Amino acid sequence: MADHRKGNSQPPNGKAAGAGSAYSIDLSKFSERLNILYSHWNEHKSDLWGSSDVLAIATPPPSEDLRYLKSSALNIWLLGYEFPDTIMVFMKKQIHFLCSQKKVSLLDVVKKPAKEAVGADVLMHLKTKGDDGSGLMDAIFRAIRTQSKADGNNSSVVGYIAREVPEGNLLETWAEKLKNANFQLTDIANGLSDLFALKDKEELVNVKKAAFLTTNVLNNIVVPKLENVIDEEKKVTHSALMNETEKAILEPSKAGAKLKAENVDICYPPIFQSGGEFDLRPSAASNDELLYYDSASVIICAVGSRYKSYCSNVARTFLIDANPLQSKAYTVLLKAHEAAINALKPGNKVSAAYQAALSIVEKDAPELVSHLTKSAGTGIGLEFRESGLNLNAKNDRVVKSGMIFNVSLGFQNLQNQTNNPKKQNFSLLLADTVIIDNDRADVVTSKSSKAVKDVAYSFNEDDEEEEKPKGKAEVNGTEAFMSKTTLRSDNHEVSKEELRRQHQAELARQKNEETARRLAGGGSGIGDNRAAVRALTDMIAYKSVNDLPPPKDLMIQIDQKNEAVLLPIYGSMVPFHVATIRTVSSQQDTNRNCYIRIIFNVPGTPFSPHDANSLKFQGSIYLKEVSFRSKDPRHISEVVQQIKTLRRQVVARESERAERATLVTQERLQLAGNRFKPIRLPDLWIRPVFGGRGRKIPGTLEAHVNGFRYSTTRQDERVDIMFANIKHAFFQPAENEMITLLHFHLHNHIMVGNKKTKDVQFYVEVMDVVQTLGGGKRSAYDPDEIEEEQRERDRKNKINMNFQSFVNRVNDLWGQPQFSGLDLEFDQPLRELGFHGVPFKSSAFIVPTSTCLVELIETPFLVVSLSEIEIVNLERVGLGQKNFDMTIVFKDFKRDVLRIDSIPSTALDGIEEWLDTTDIKYYESRLNLNWRQILKAITDDPQSFIEDGGWEFLNLEATDSESERSEESDQGYEPSDVEVESESEDNDSDSESLVESEDEDEDDSEADSEEEKGKTWEELEREASNADKEKGVESDSEEERKRRKMKAFGKSRGGPSSSVPKRAKLR
Repeated sequence: MADHRKGNSQPPNGKAAGAGSAYSIDLSKFSERLNILYSHWNEHKSDLWGSSDVLAIATPPPSEDLRYLKSSALNIWLLGYEFPDTIMVFMKKQIHFLCSQKKVSLLDVVKKPAKEAVGADVLMHLKTKGDDGSGLMDAIFRAIRTQSKADGNNSSVVGYIAREVPEGNLLETWAEKLKNANFQLTDIANGLSDLFALKDKEELVNVKKAAFLTTNVLNNIVVPKLENVIDEEKKVTHSALMNETEKAILEPSKAGAKLKAENVDICYPPIFQSGGEFDLRPSAASNDELLYYDSASVIICAVGSRYKSYCSNVARTFLIDANPLQSKAYTVLLKAHEAAINALKPGNKVSAAYQAALSIVEKDAPELVSHLTKSAGTGIGLEFRESGLNLNAKNDRVVKSGMIFNVSLGFQNLQNQTNNPKKQNFSLLLADTVIIDNDRADVVTSKSSKAVKDVAYSFNEDDEEEEKPKGKAEVNGTEAFMSKTTLRSDNHEVSKEELRRQHQAELARQKNEETARRLAGGGSGIGDNRAAVRALTDMIAYKSVNDLPPPKDLMIQIDQKNEAVLLPIYGSMVPFHVATIRTVSSQQDTNRNCYIRIIFNVPGTPFSPHDANSLKFQGSIYLKEVSFRSKDPRHISEVVQQIKTLRRQVVARESERAERATLVTQERLQLAGNRFKPIRLPDLWIRPVFGGRGRKIPGTLEAHVNGFRYSTTRQDERVDIMFANIKHAFFQPAENEMITLLHFHLHNHIMVGNKKTKDVQFYVEVMDVVQTLGGGKRSAYDPDEIEEEQRERDRKNKINMNFQSFVNRVNDLWGQPQFSGLDLEFDQPLRELGFHGVPFKSSAFIVPTSTCLVELIETPFLVVSLSEIEIVNLERVGLGQKNFDMTIVFKDFKRDVLRIDSIPSTALDGIEEWLDTTDIKYYESRLNLNWRQILKAITDDPQSFIEDGGWEFLNLEATDSESERSEESDQGYEPSDVEVESESEDNDSDSESLVESEDEDEDDSEADSEEEKGKTWEELEREASNADKEKGVESDSEEERKRRKMKAFGKSRGGPSSSVPKRAKLR
């Protein structure tokens, strides 16, 4: 687009600049793209570049008209911005620029990079004021002829852009002289189109930012404005709506987009159409007619914006009290549009997109085929319509990763059966900007919903509402049409619940299809990433016998340096590394004898997860435990304490070493230095806290070039957090809490002190904990009390403002081009959507954000990415229940589900509404399910899961309708724990029950802990006593047997409190 407006004038940051110029050229990008241009030219010279030996690009003078030209696009792509009234000639060994003095001084810096990149000399031809440039042009033609002779050719083939009409004296003179220069001319438009088709990373980011602005304008400006106009029955023209929308694009802050205004522009004047006059071409204009929004009317909105000259586009159709024909047509169009997008996969032909859309229309509504647009869109980028990537039925080009498409599909000139000319004719249009990724199509404008529930509005009064079902029944084979929540309806809540139910049904279909695709591709989850633990055999106390310390008395010795315990065994001191010891304990009997008992880690012990020794020394015999007796209780106590301390230190060190071994290597932090002053936020506390026994001190958080650094005055207390490792960033100001905080949830673990963590939090307490010593009750009107409260409010506001300032500055830093691929921005929890629940062991206030579900006050922290959620199951939902549970099932089926327990039933509607608006499918059940068993069954046999309807086995409504006459349906109101007990008693232990039994899990964990601890002195004595009694049963007296019988009887009646056996008496 030959447009001199602000979208093209922004110079890249920090690059070489021409003398005396405010502009700058990114030399590294110039070198890279010049190399790409020459490589593409050489590779496709005959098929795309018309066998041209020379490329001649003439850029016209600036114009106020909005237009797209390939010459301007090449300027921006290669040099960063447009050079109007300039001629560029590319040859094998030379590059010629013919332009004014200002441009020459700016372009002078590209000479060296051009020579290094492609071996071409850059020659500048300075056109003075009043000169038509003829002499300079002759010099260029002589250079072309010289090259042609050197190559052994009689004449040169000069490529130019045939469709671009020359404008201005310079270009008209150039075109005339070029025709008369006896060169063979050829069109190179196809070569340039193919060159621009594949975008690099920076270009993709620019399109994403343009799409972000476009969707923000549509969602935050256009839709609210339309709703307000229609609801209050205002009169506004299409052109007025166009002007207001254009202003919002040019001032991104109005639409809530944090983009610099000098970088943005419109792609075309926004288009608003209604009232029977529709034109689906991008060249359409908004007329001065009033917006028409009576019943059965259609409104089409199309908005396109540019960021650094890269385009994005979105178009939506809004239906007002849609009739059956409009409902059906839109449903079919939506389905066809999705099919076209899904067909744009790397390796497919471009024509597959239109064929996929056409197939849907032919199958679902053959009568509408003649009204379907002849194309499904075009490529988009620096040009709004890239000619080589037209999505029609004949384009055989192959879709590649890095291409970008404006997928635009519509029905035109459909006819309603009415005499009203403003309703008689209507059209429908949908458009989205789509980036082709490695394996899928990424719709970057999906933030602007095109779902039926979000574009269909109902404003009919009650008498009209009664007629609607009849009209809907006339549509053959179509489901009930979903309308957006009625803005002026008496039955607002009923309509809202019905819309939610219908949307959830659609989500269920989409989710089952998505899960089926993922399971079919083997993407059910990620493998077990359990860290390898250092084997006991790696723990060597002494390399040889000569390293043993000199023997003292035959007493237990502790060698702190070599981390060994030396035990006297058969007159020799035998060393054991302290890591081989499992437990150590001491005991004193009635004769003042002290015993020390040491239990070792040995292979084959139950519940021992890492048993490397048994594999390395399979035939060896191991010492399991050893006991020593001593008359010196003080020495025994010291030995036990030293062994425990030494063992704790070694275990902590090895645990930290094992944790660090699994860490992903991070890039080094680049300190700000002289580049810029780091952004600082002082006096912060950190969680998790650093280790050590000293007094905790606050530190400072600084934002540097590529990450944050938190440090205190102690040298060893420092944490670096790289920007590239941040998955989510949160800012939560203090409202009802005592702290204001910044929280970072990371992609990969880091070490904070000696703790491995993915969550790092920095906070300040906004209120000091004050204890009133007076004890008396103070009046609410006490001046001291009022002054103290005011001080607390001021302190809280000041802290919140300091944090907000830090967050704003960091967001600006993250908005720079080098961080655009990270998609970082501080998210703020939405307190009004929060609810109480128990995610771990204690109750907490859980709050959604735009991308996550978080709890950032209590530890452990809870951060759940909404994009990782497969479904949500709301359990124990039923009449009479005060609480229910939320189970979150992740897309990675090998990951345990997350249970949030004891959520008040009053929060159910709010949670369901939030889940629905975030497009998360949820189900309800009356019982807690055994999710480990369910997920195992799915991953073991995904085909059966798909064939049985996917997640629909959780659909309570479907289950109730199938079994409403059965006995089970009558037991629906029984508490879940009663049903769990009955099932666990009736079924065998091997049965696969979906009802979770928490008691069994607790028993297992207790058994694990019992086995790990080893047997206590009481247990050993009790076993010995029982063994003695079993041997002496025959010799016991009758009285003794009766006593034992009575004791056993009393024990059986005593219940749990009497189940602990008393210690056996020694006789």
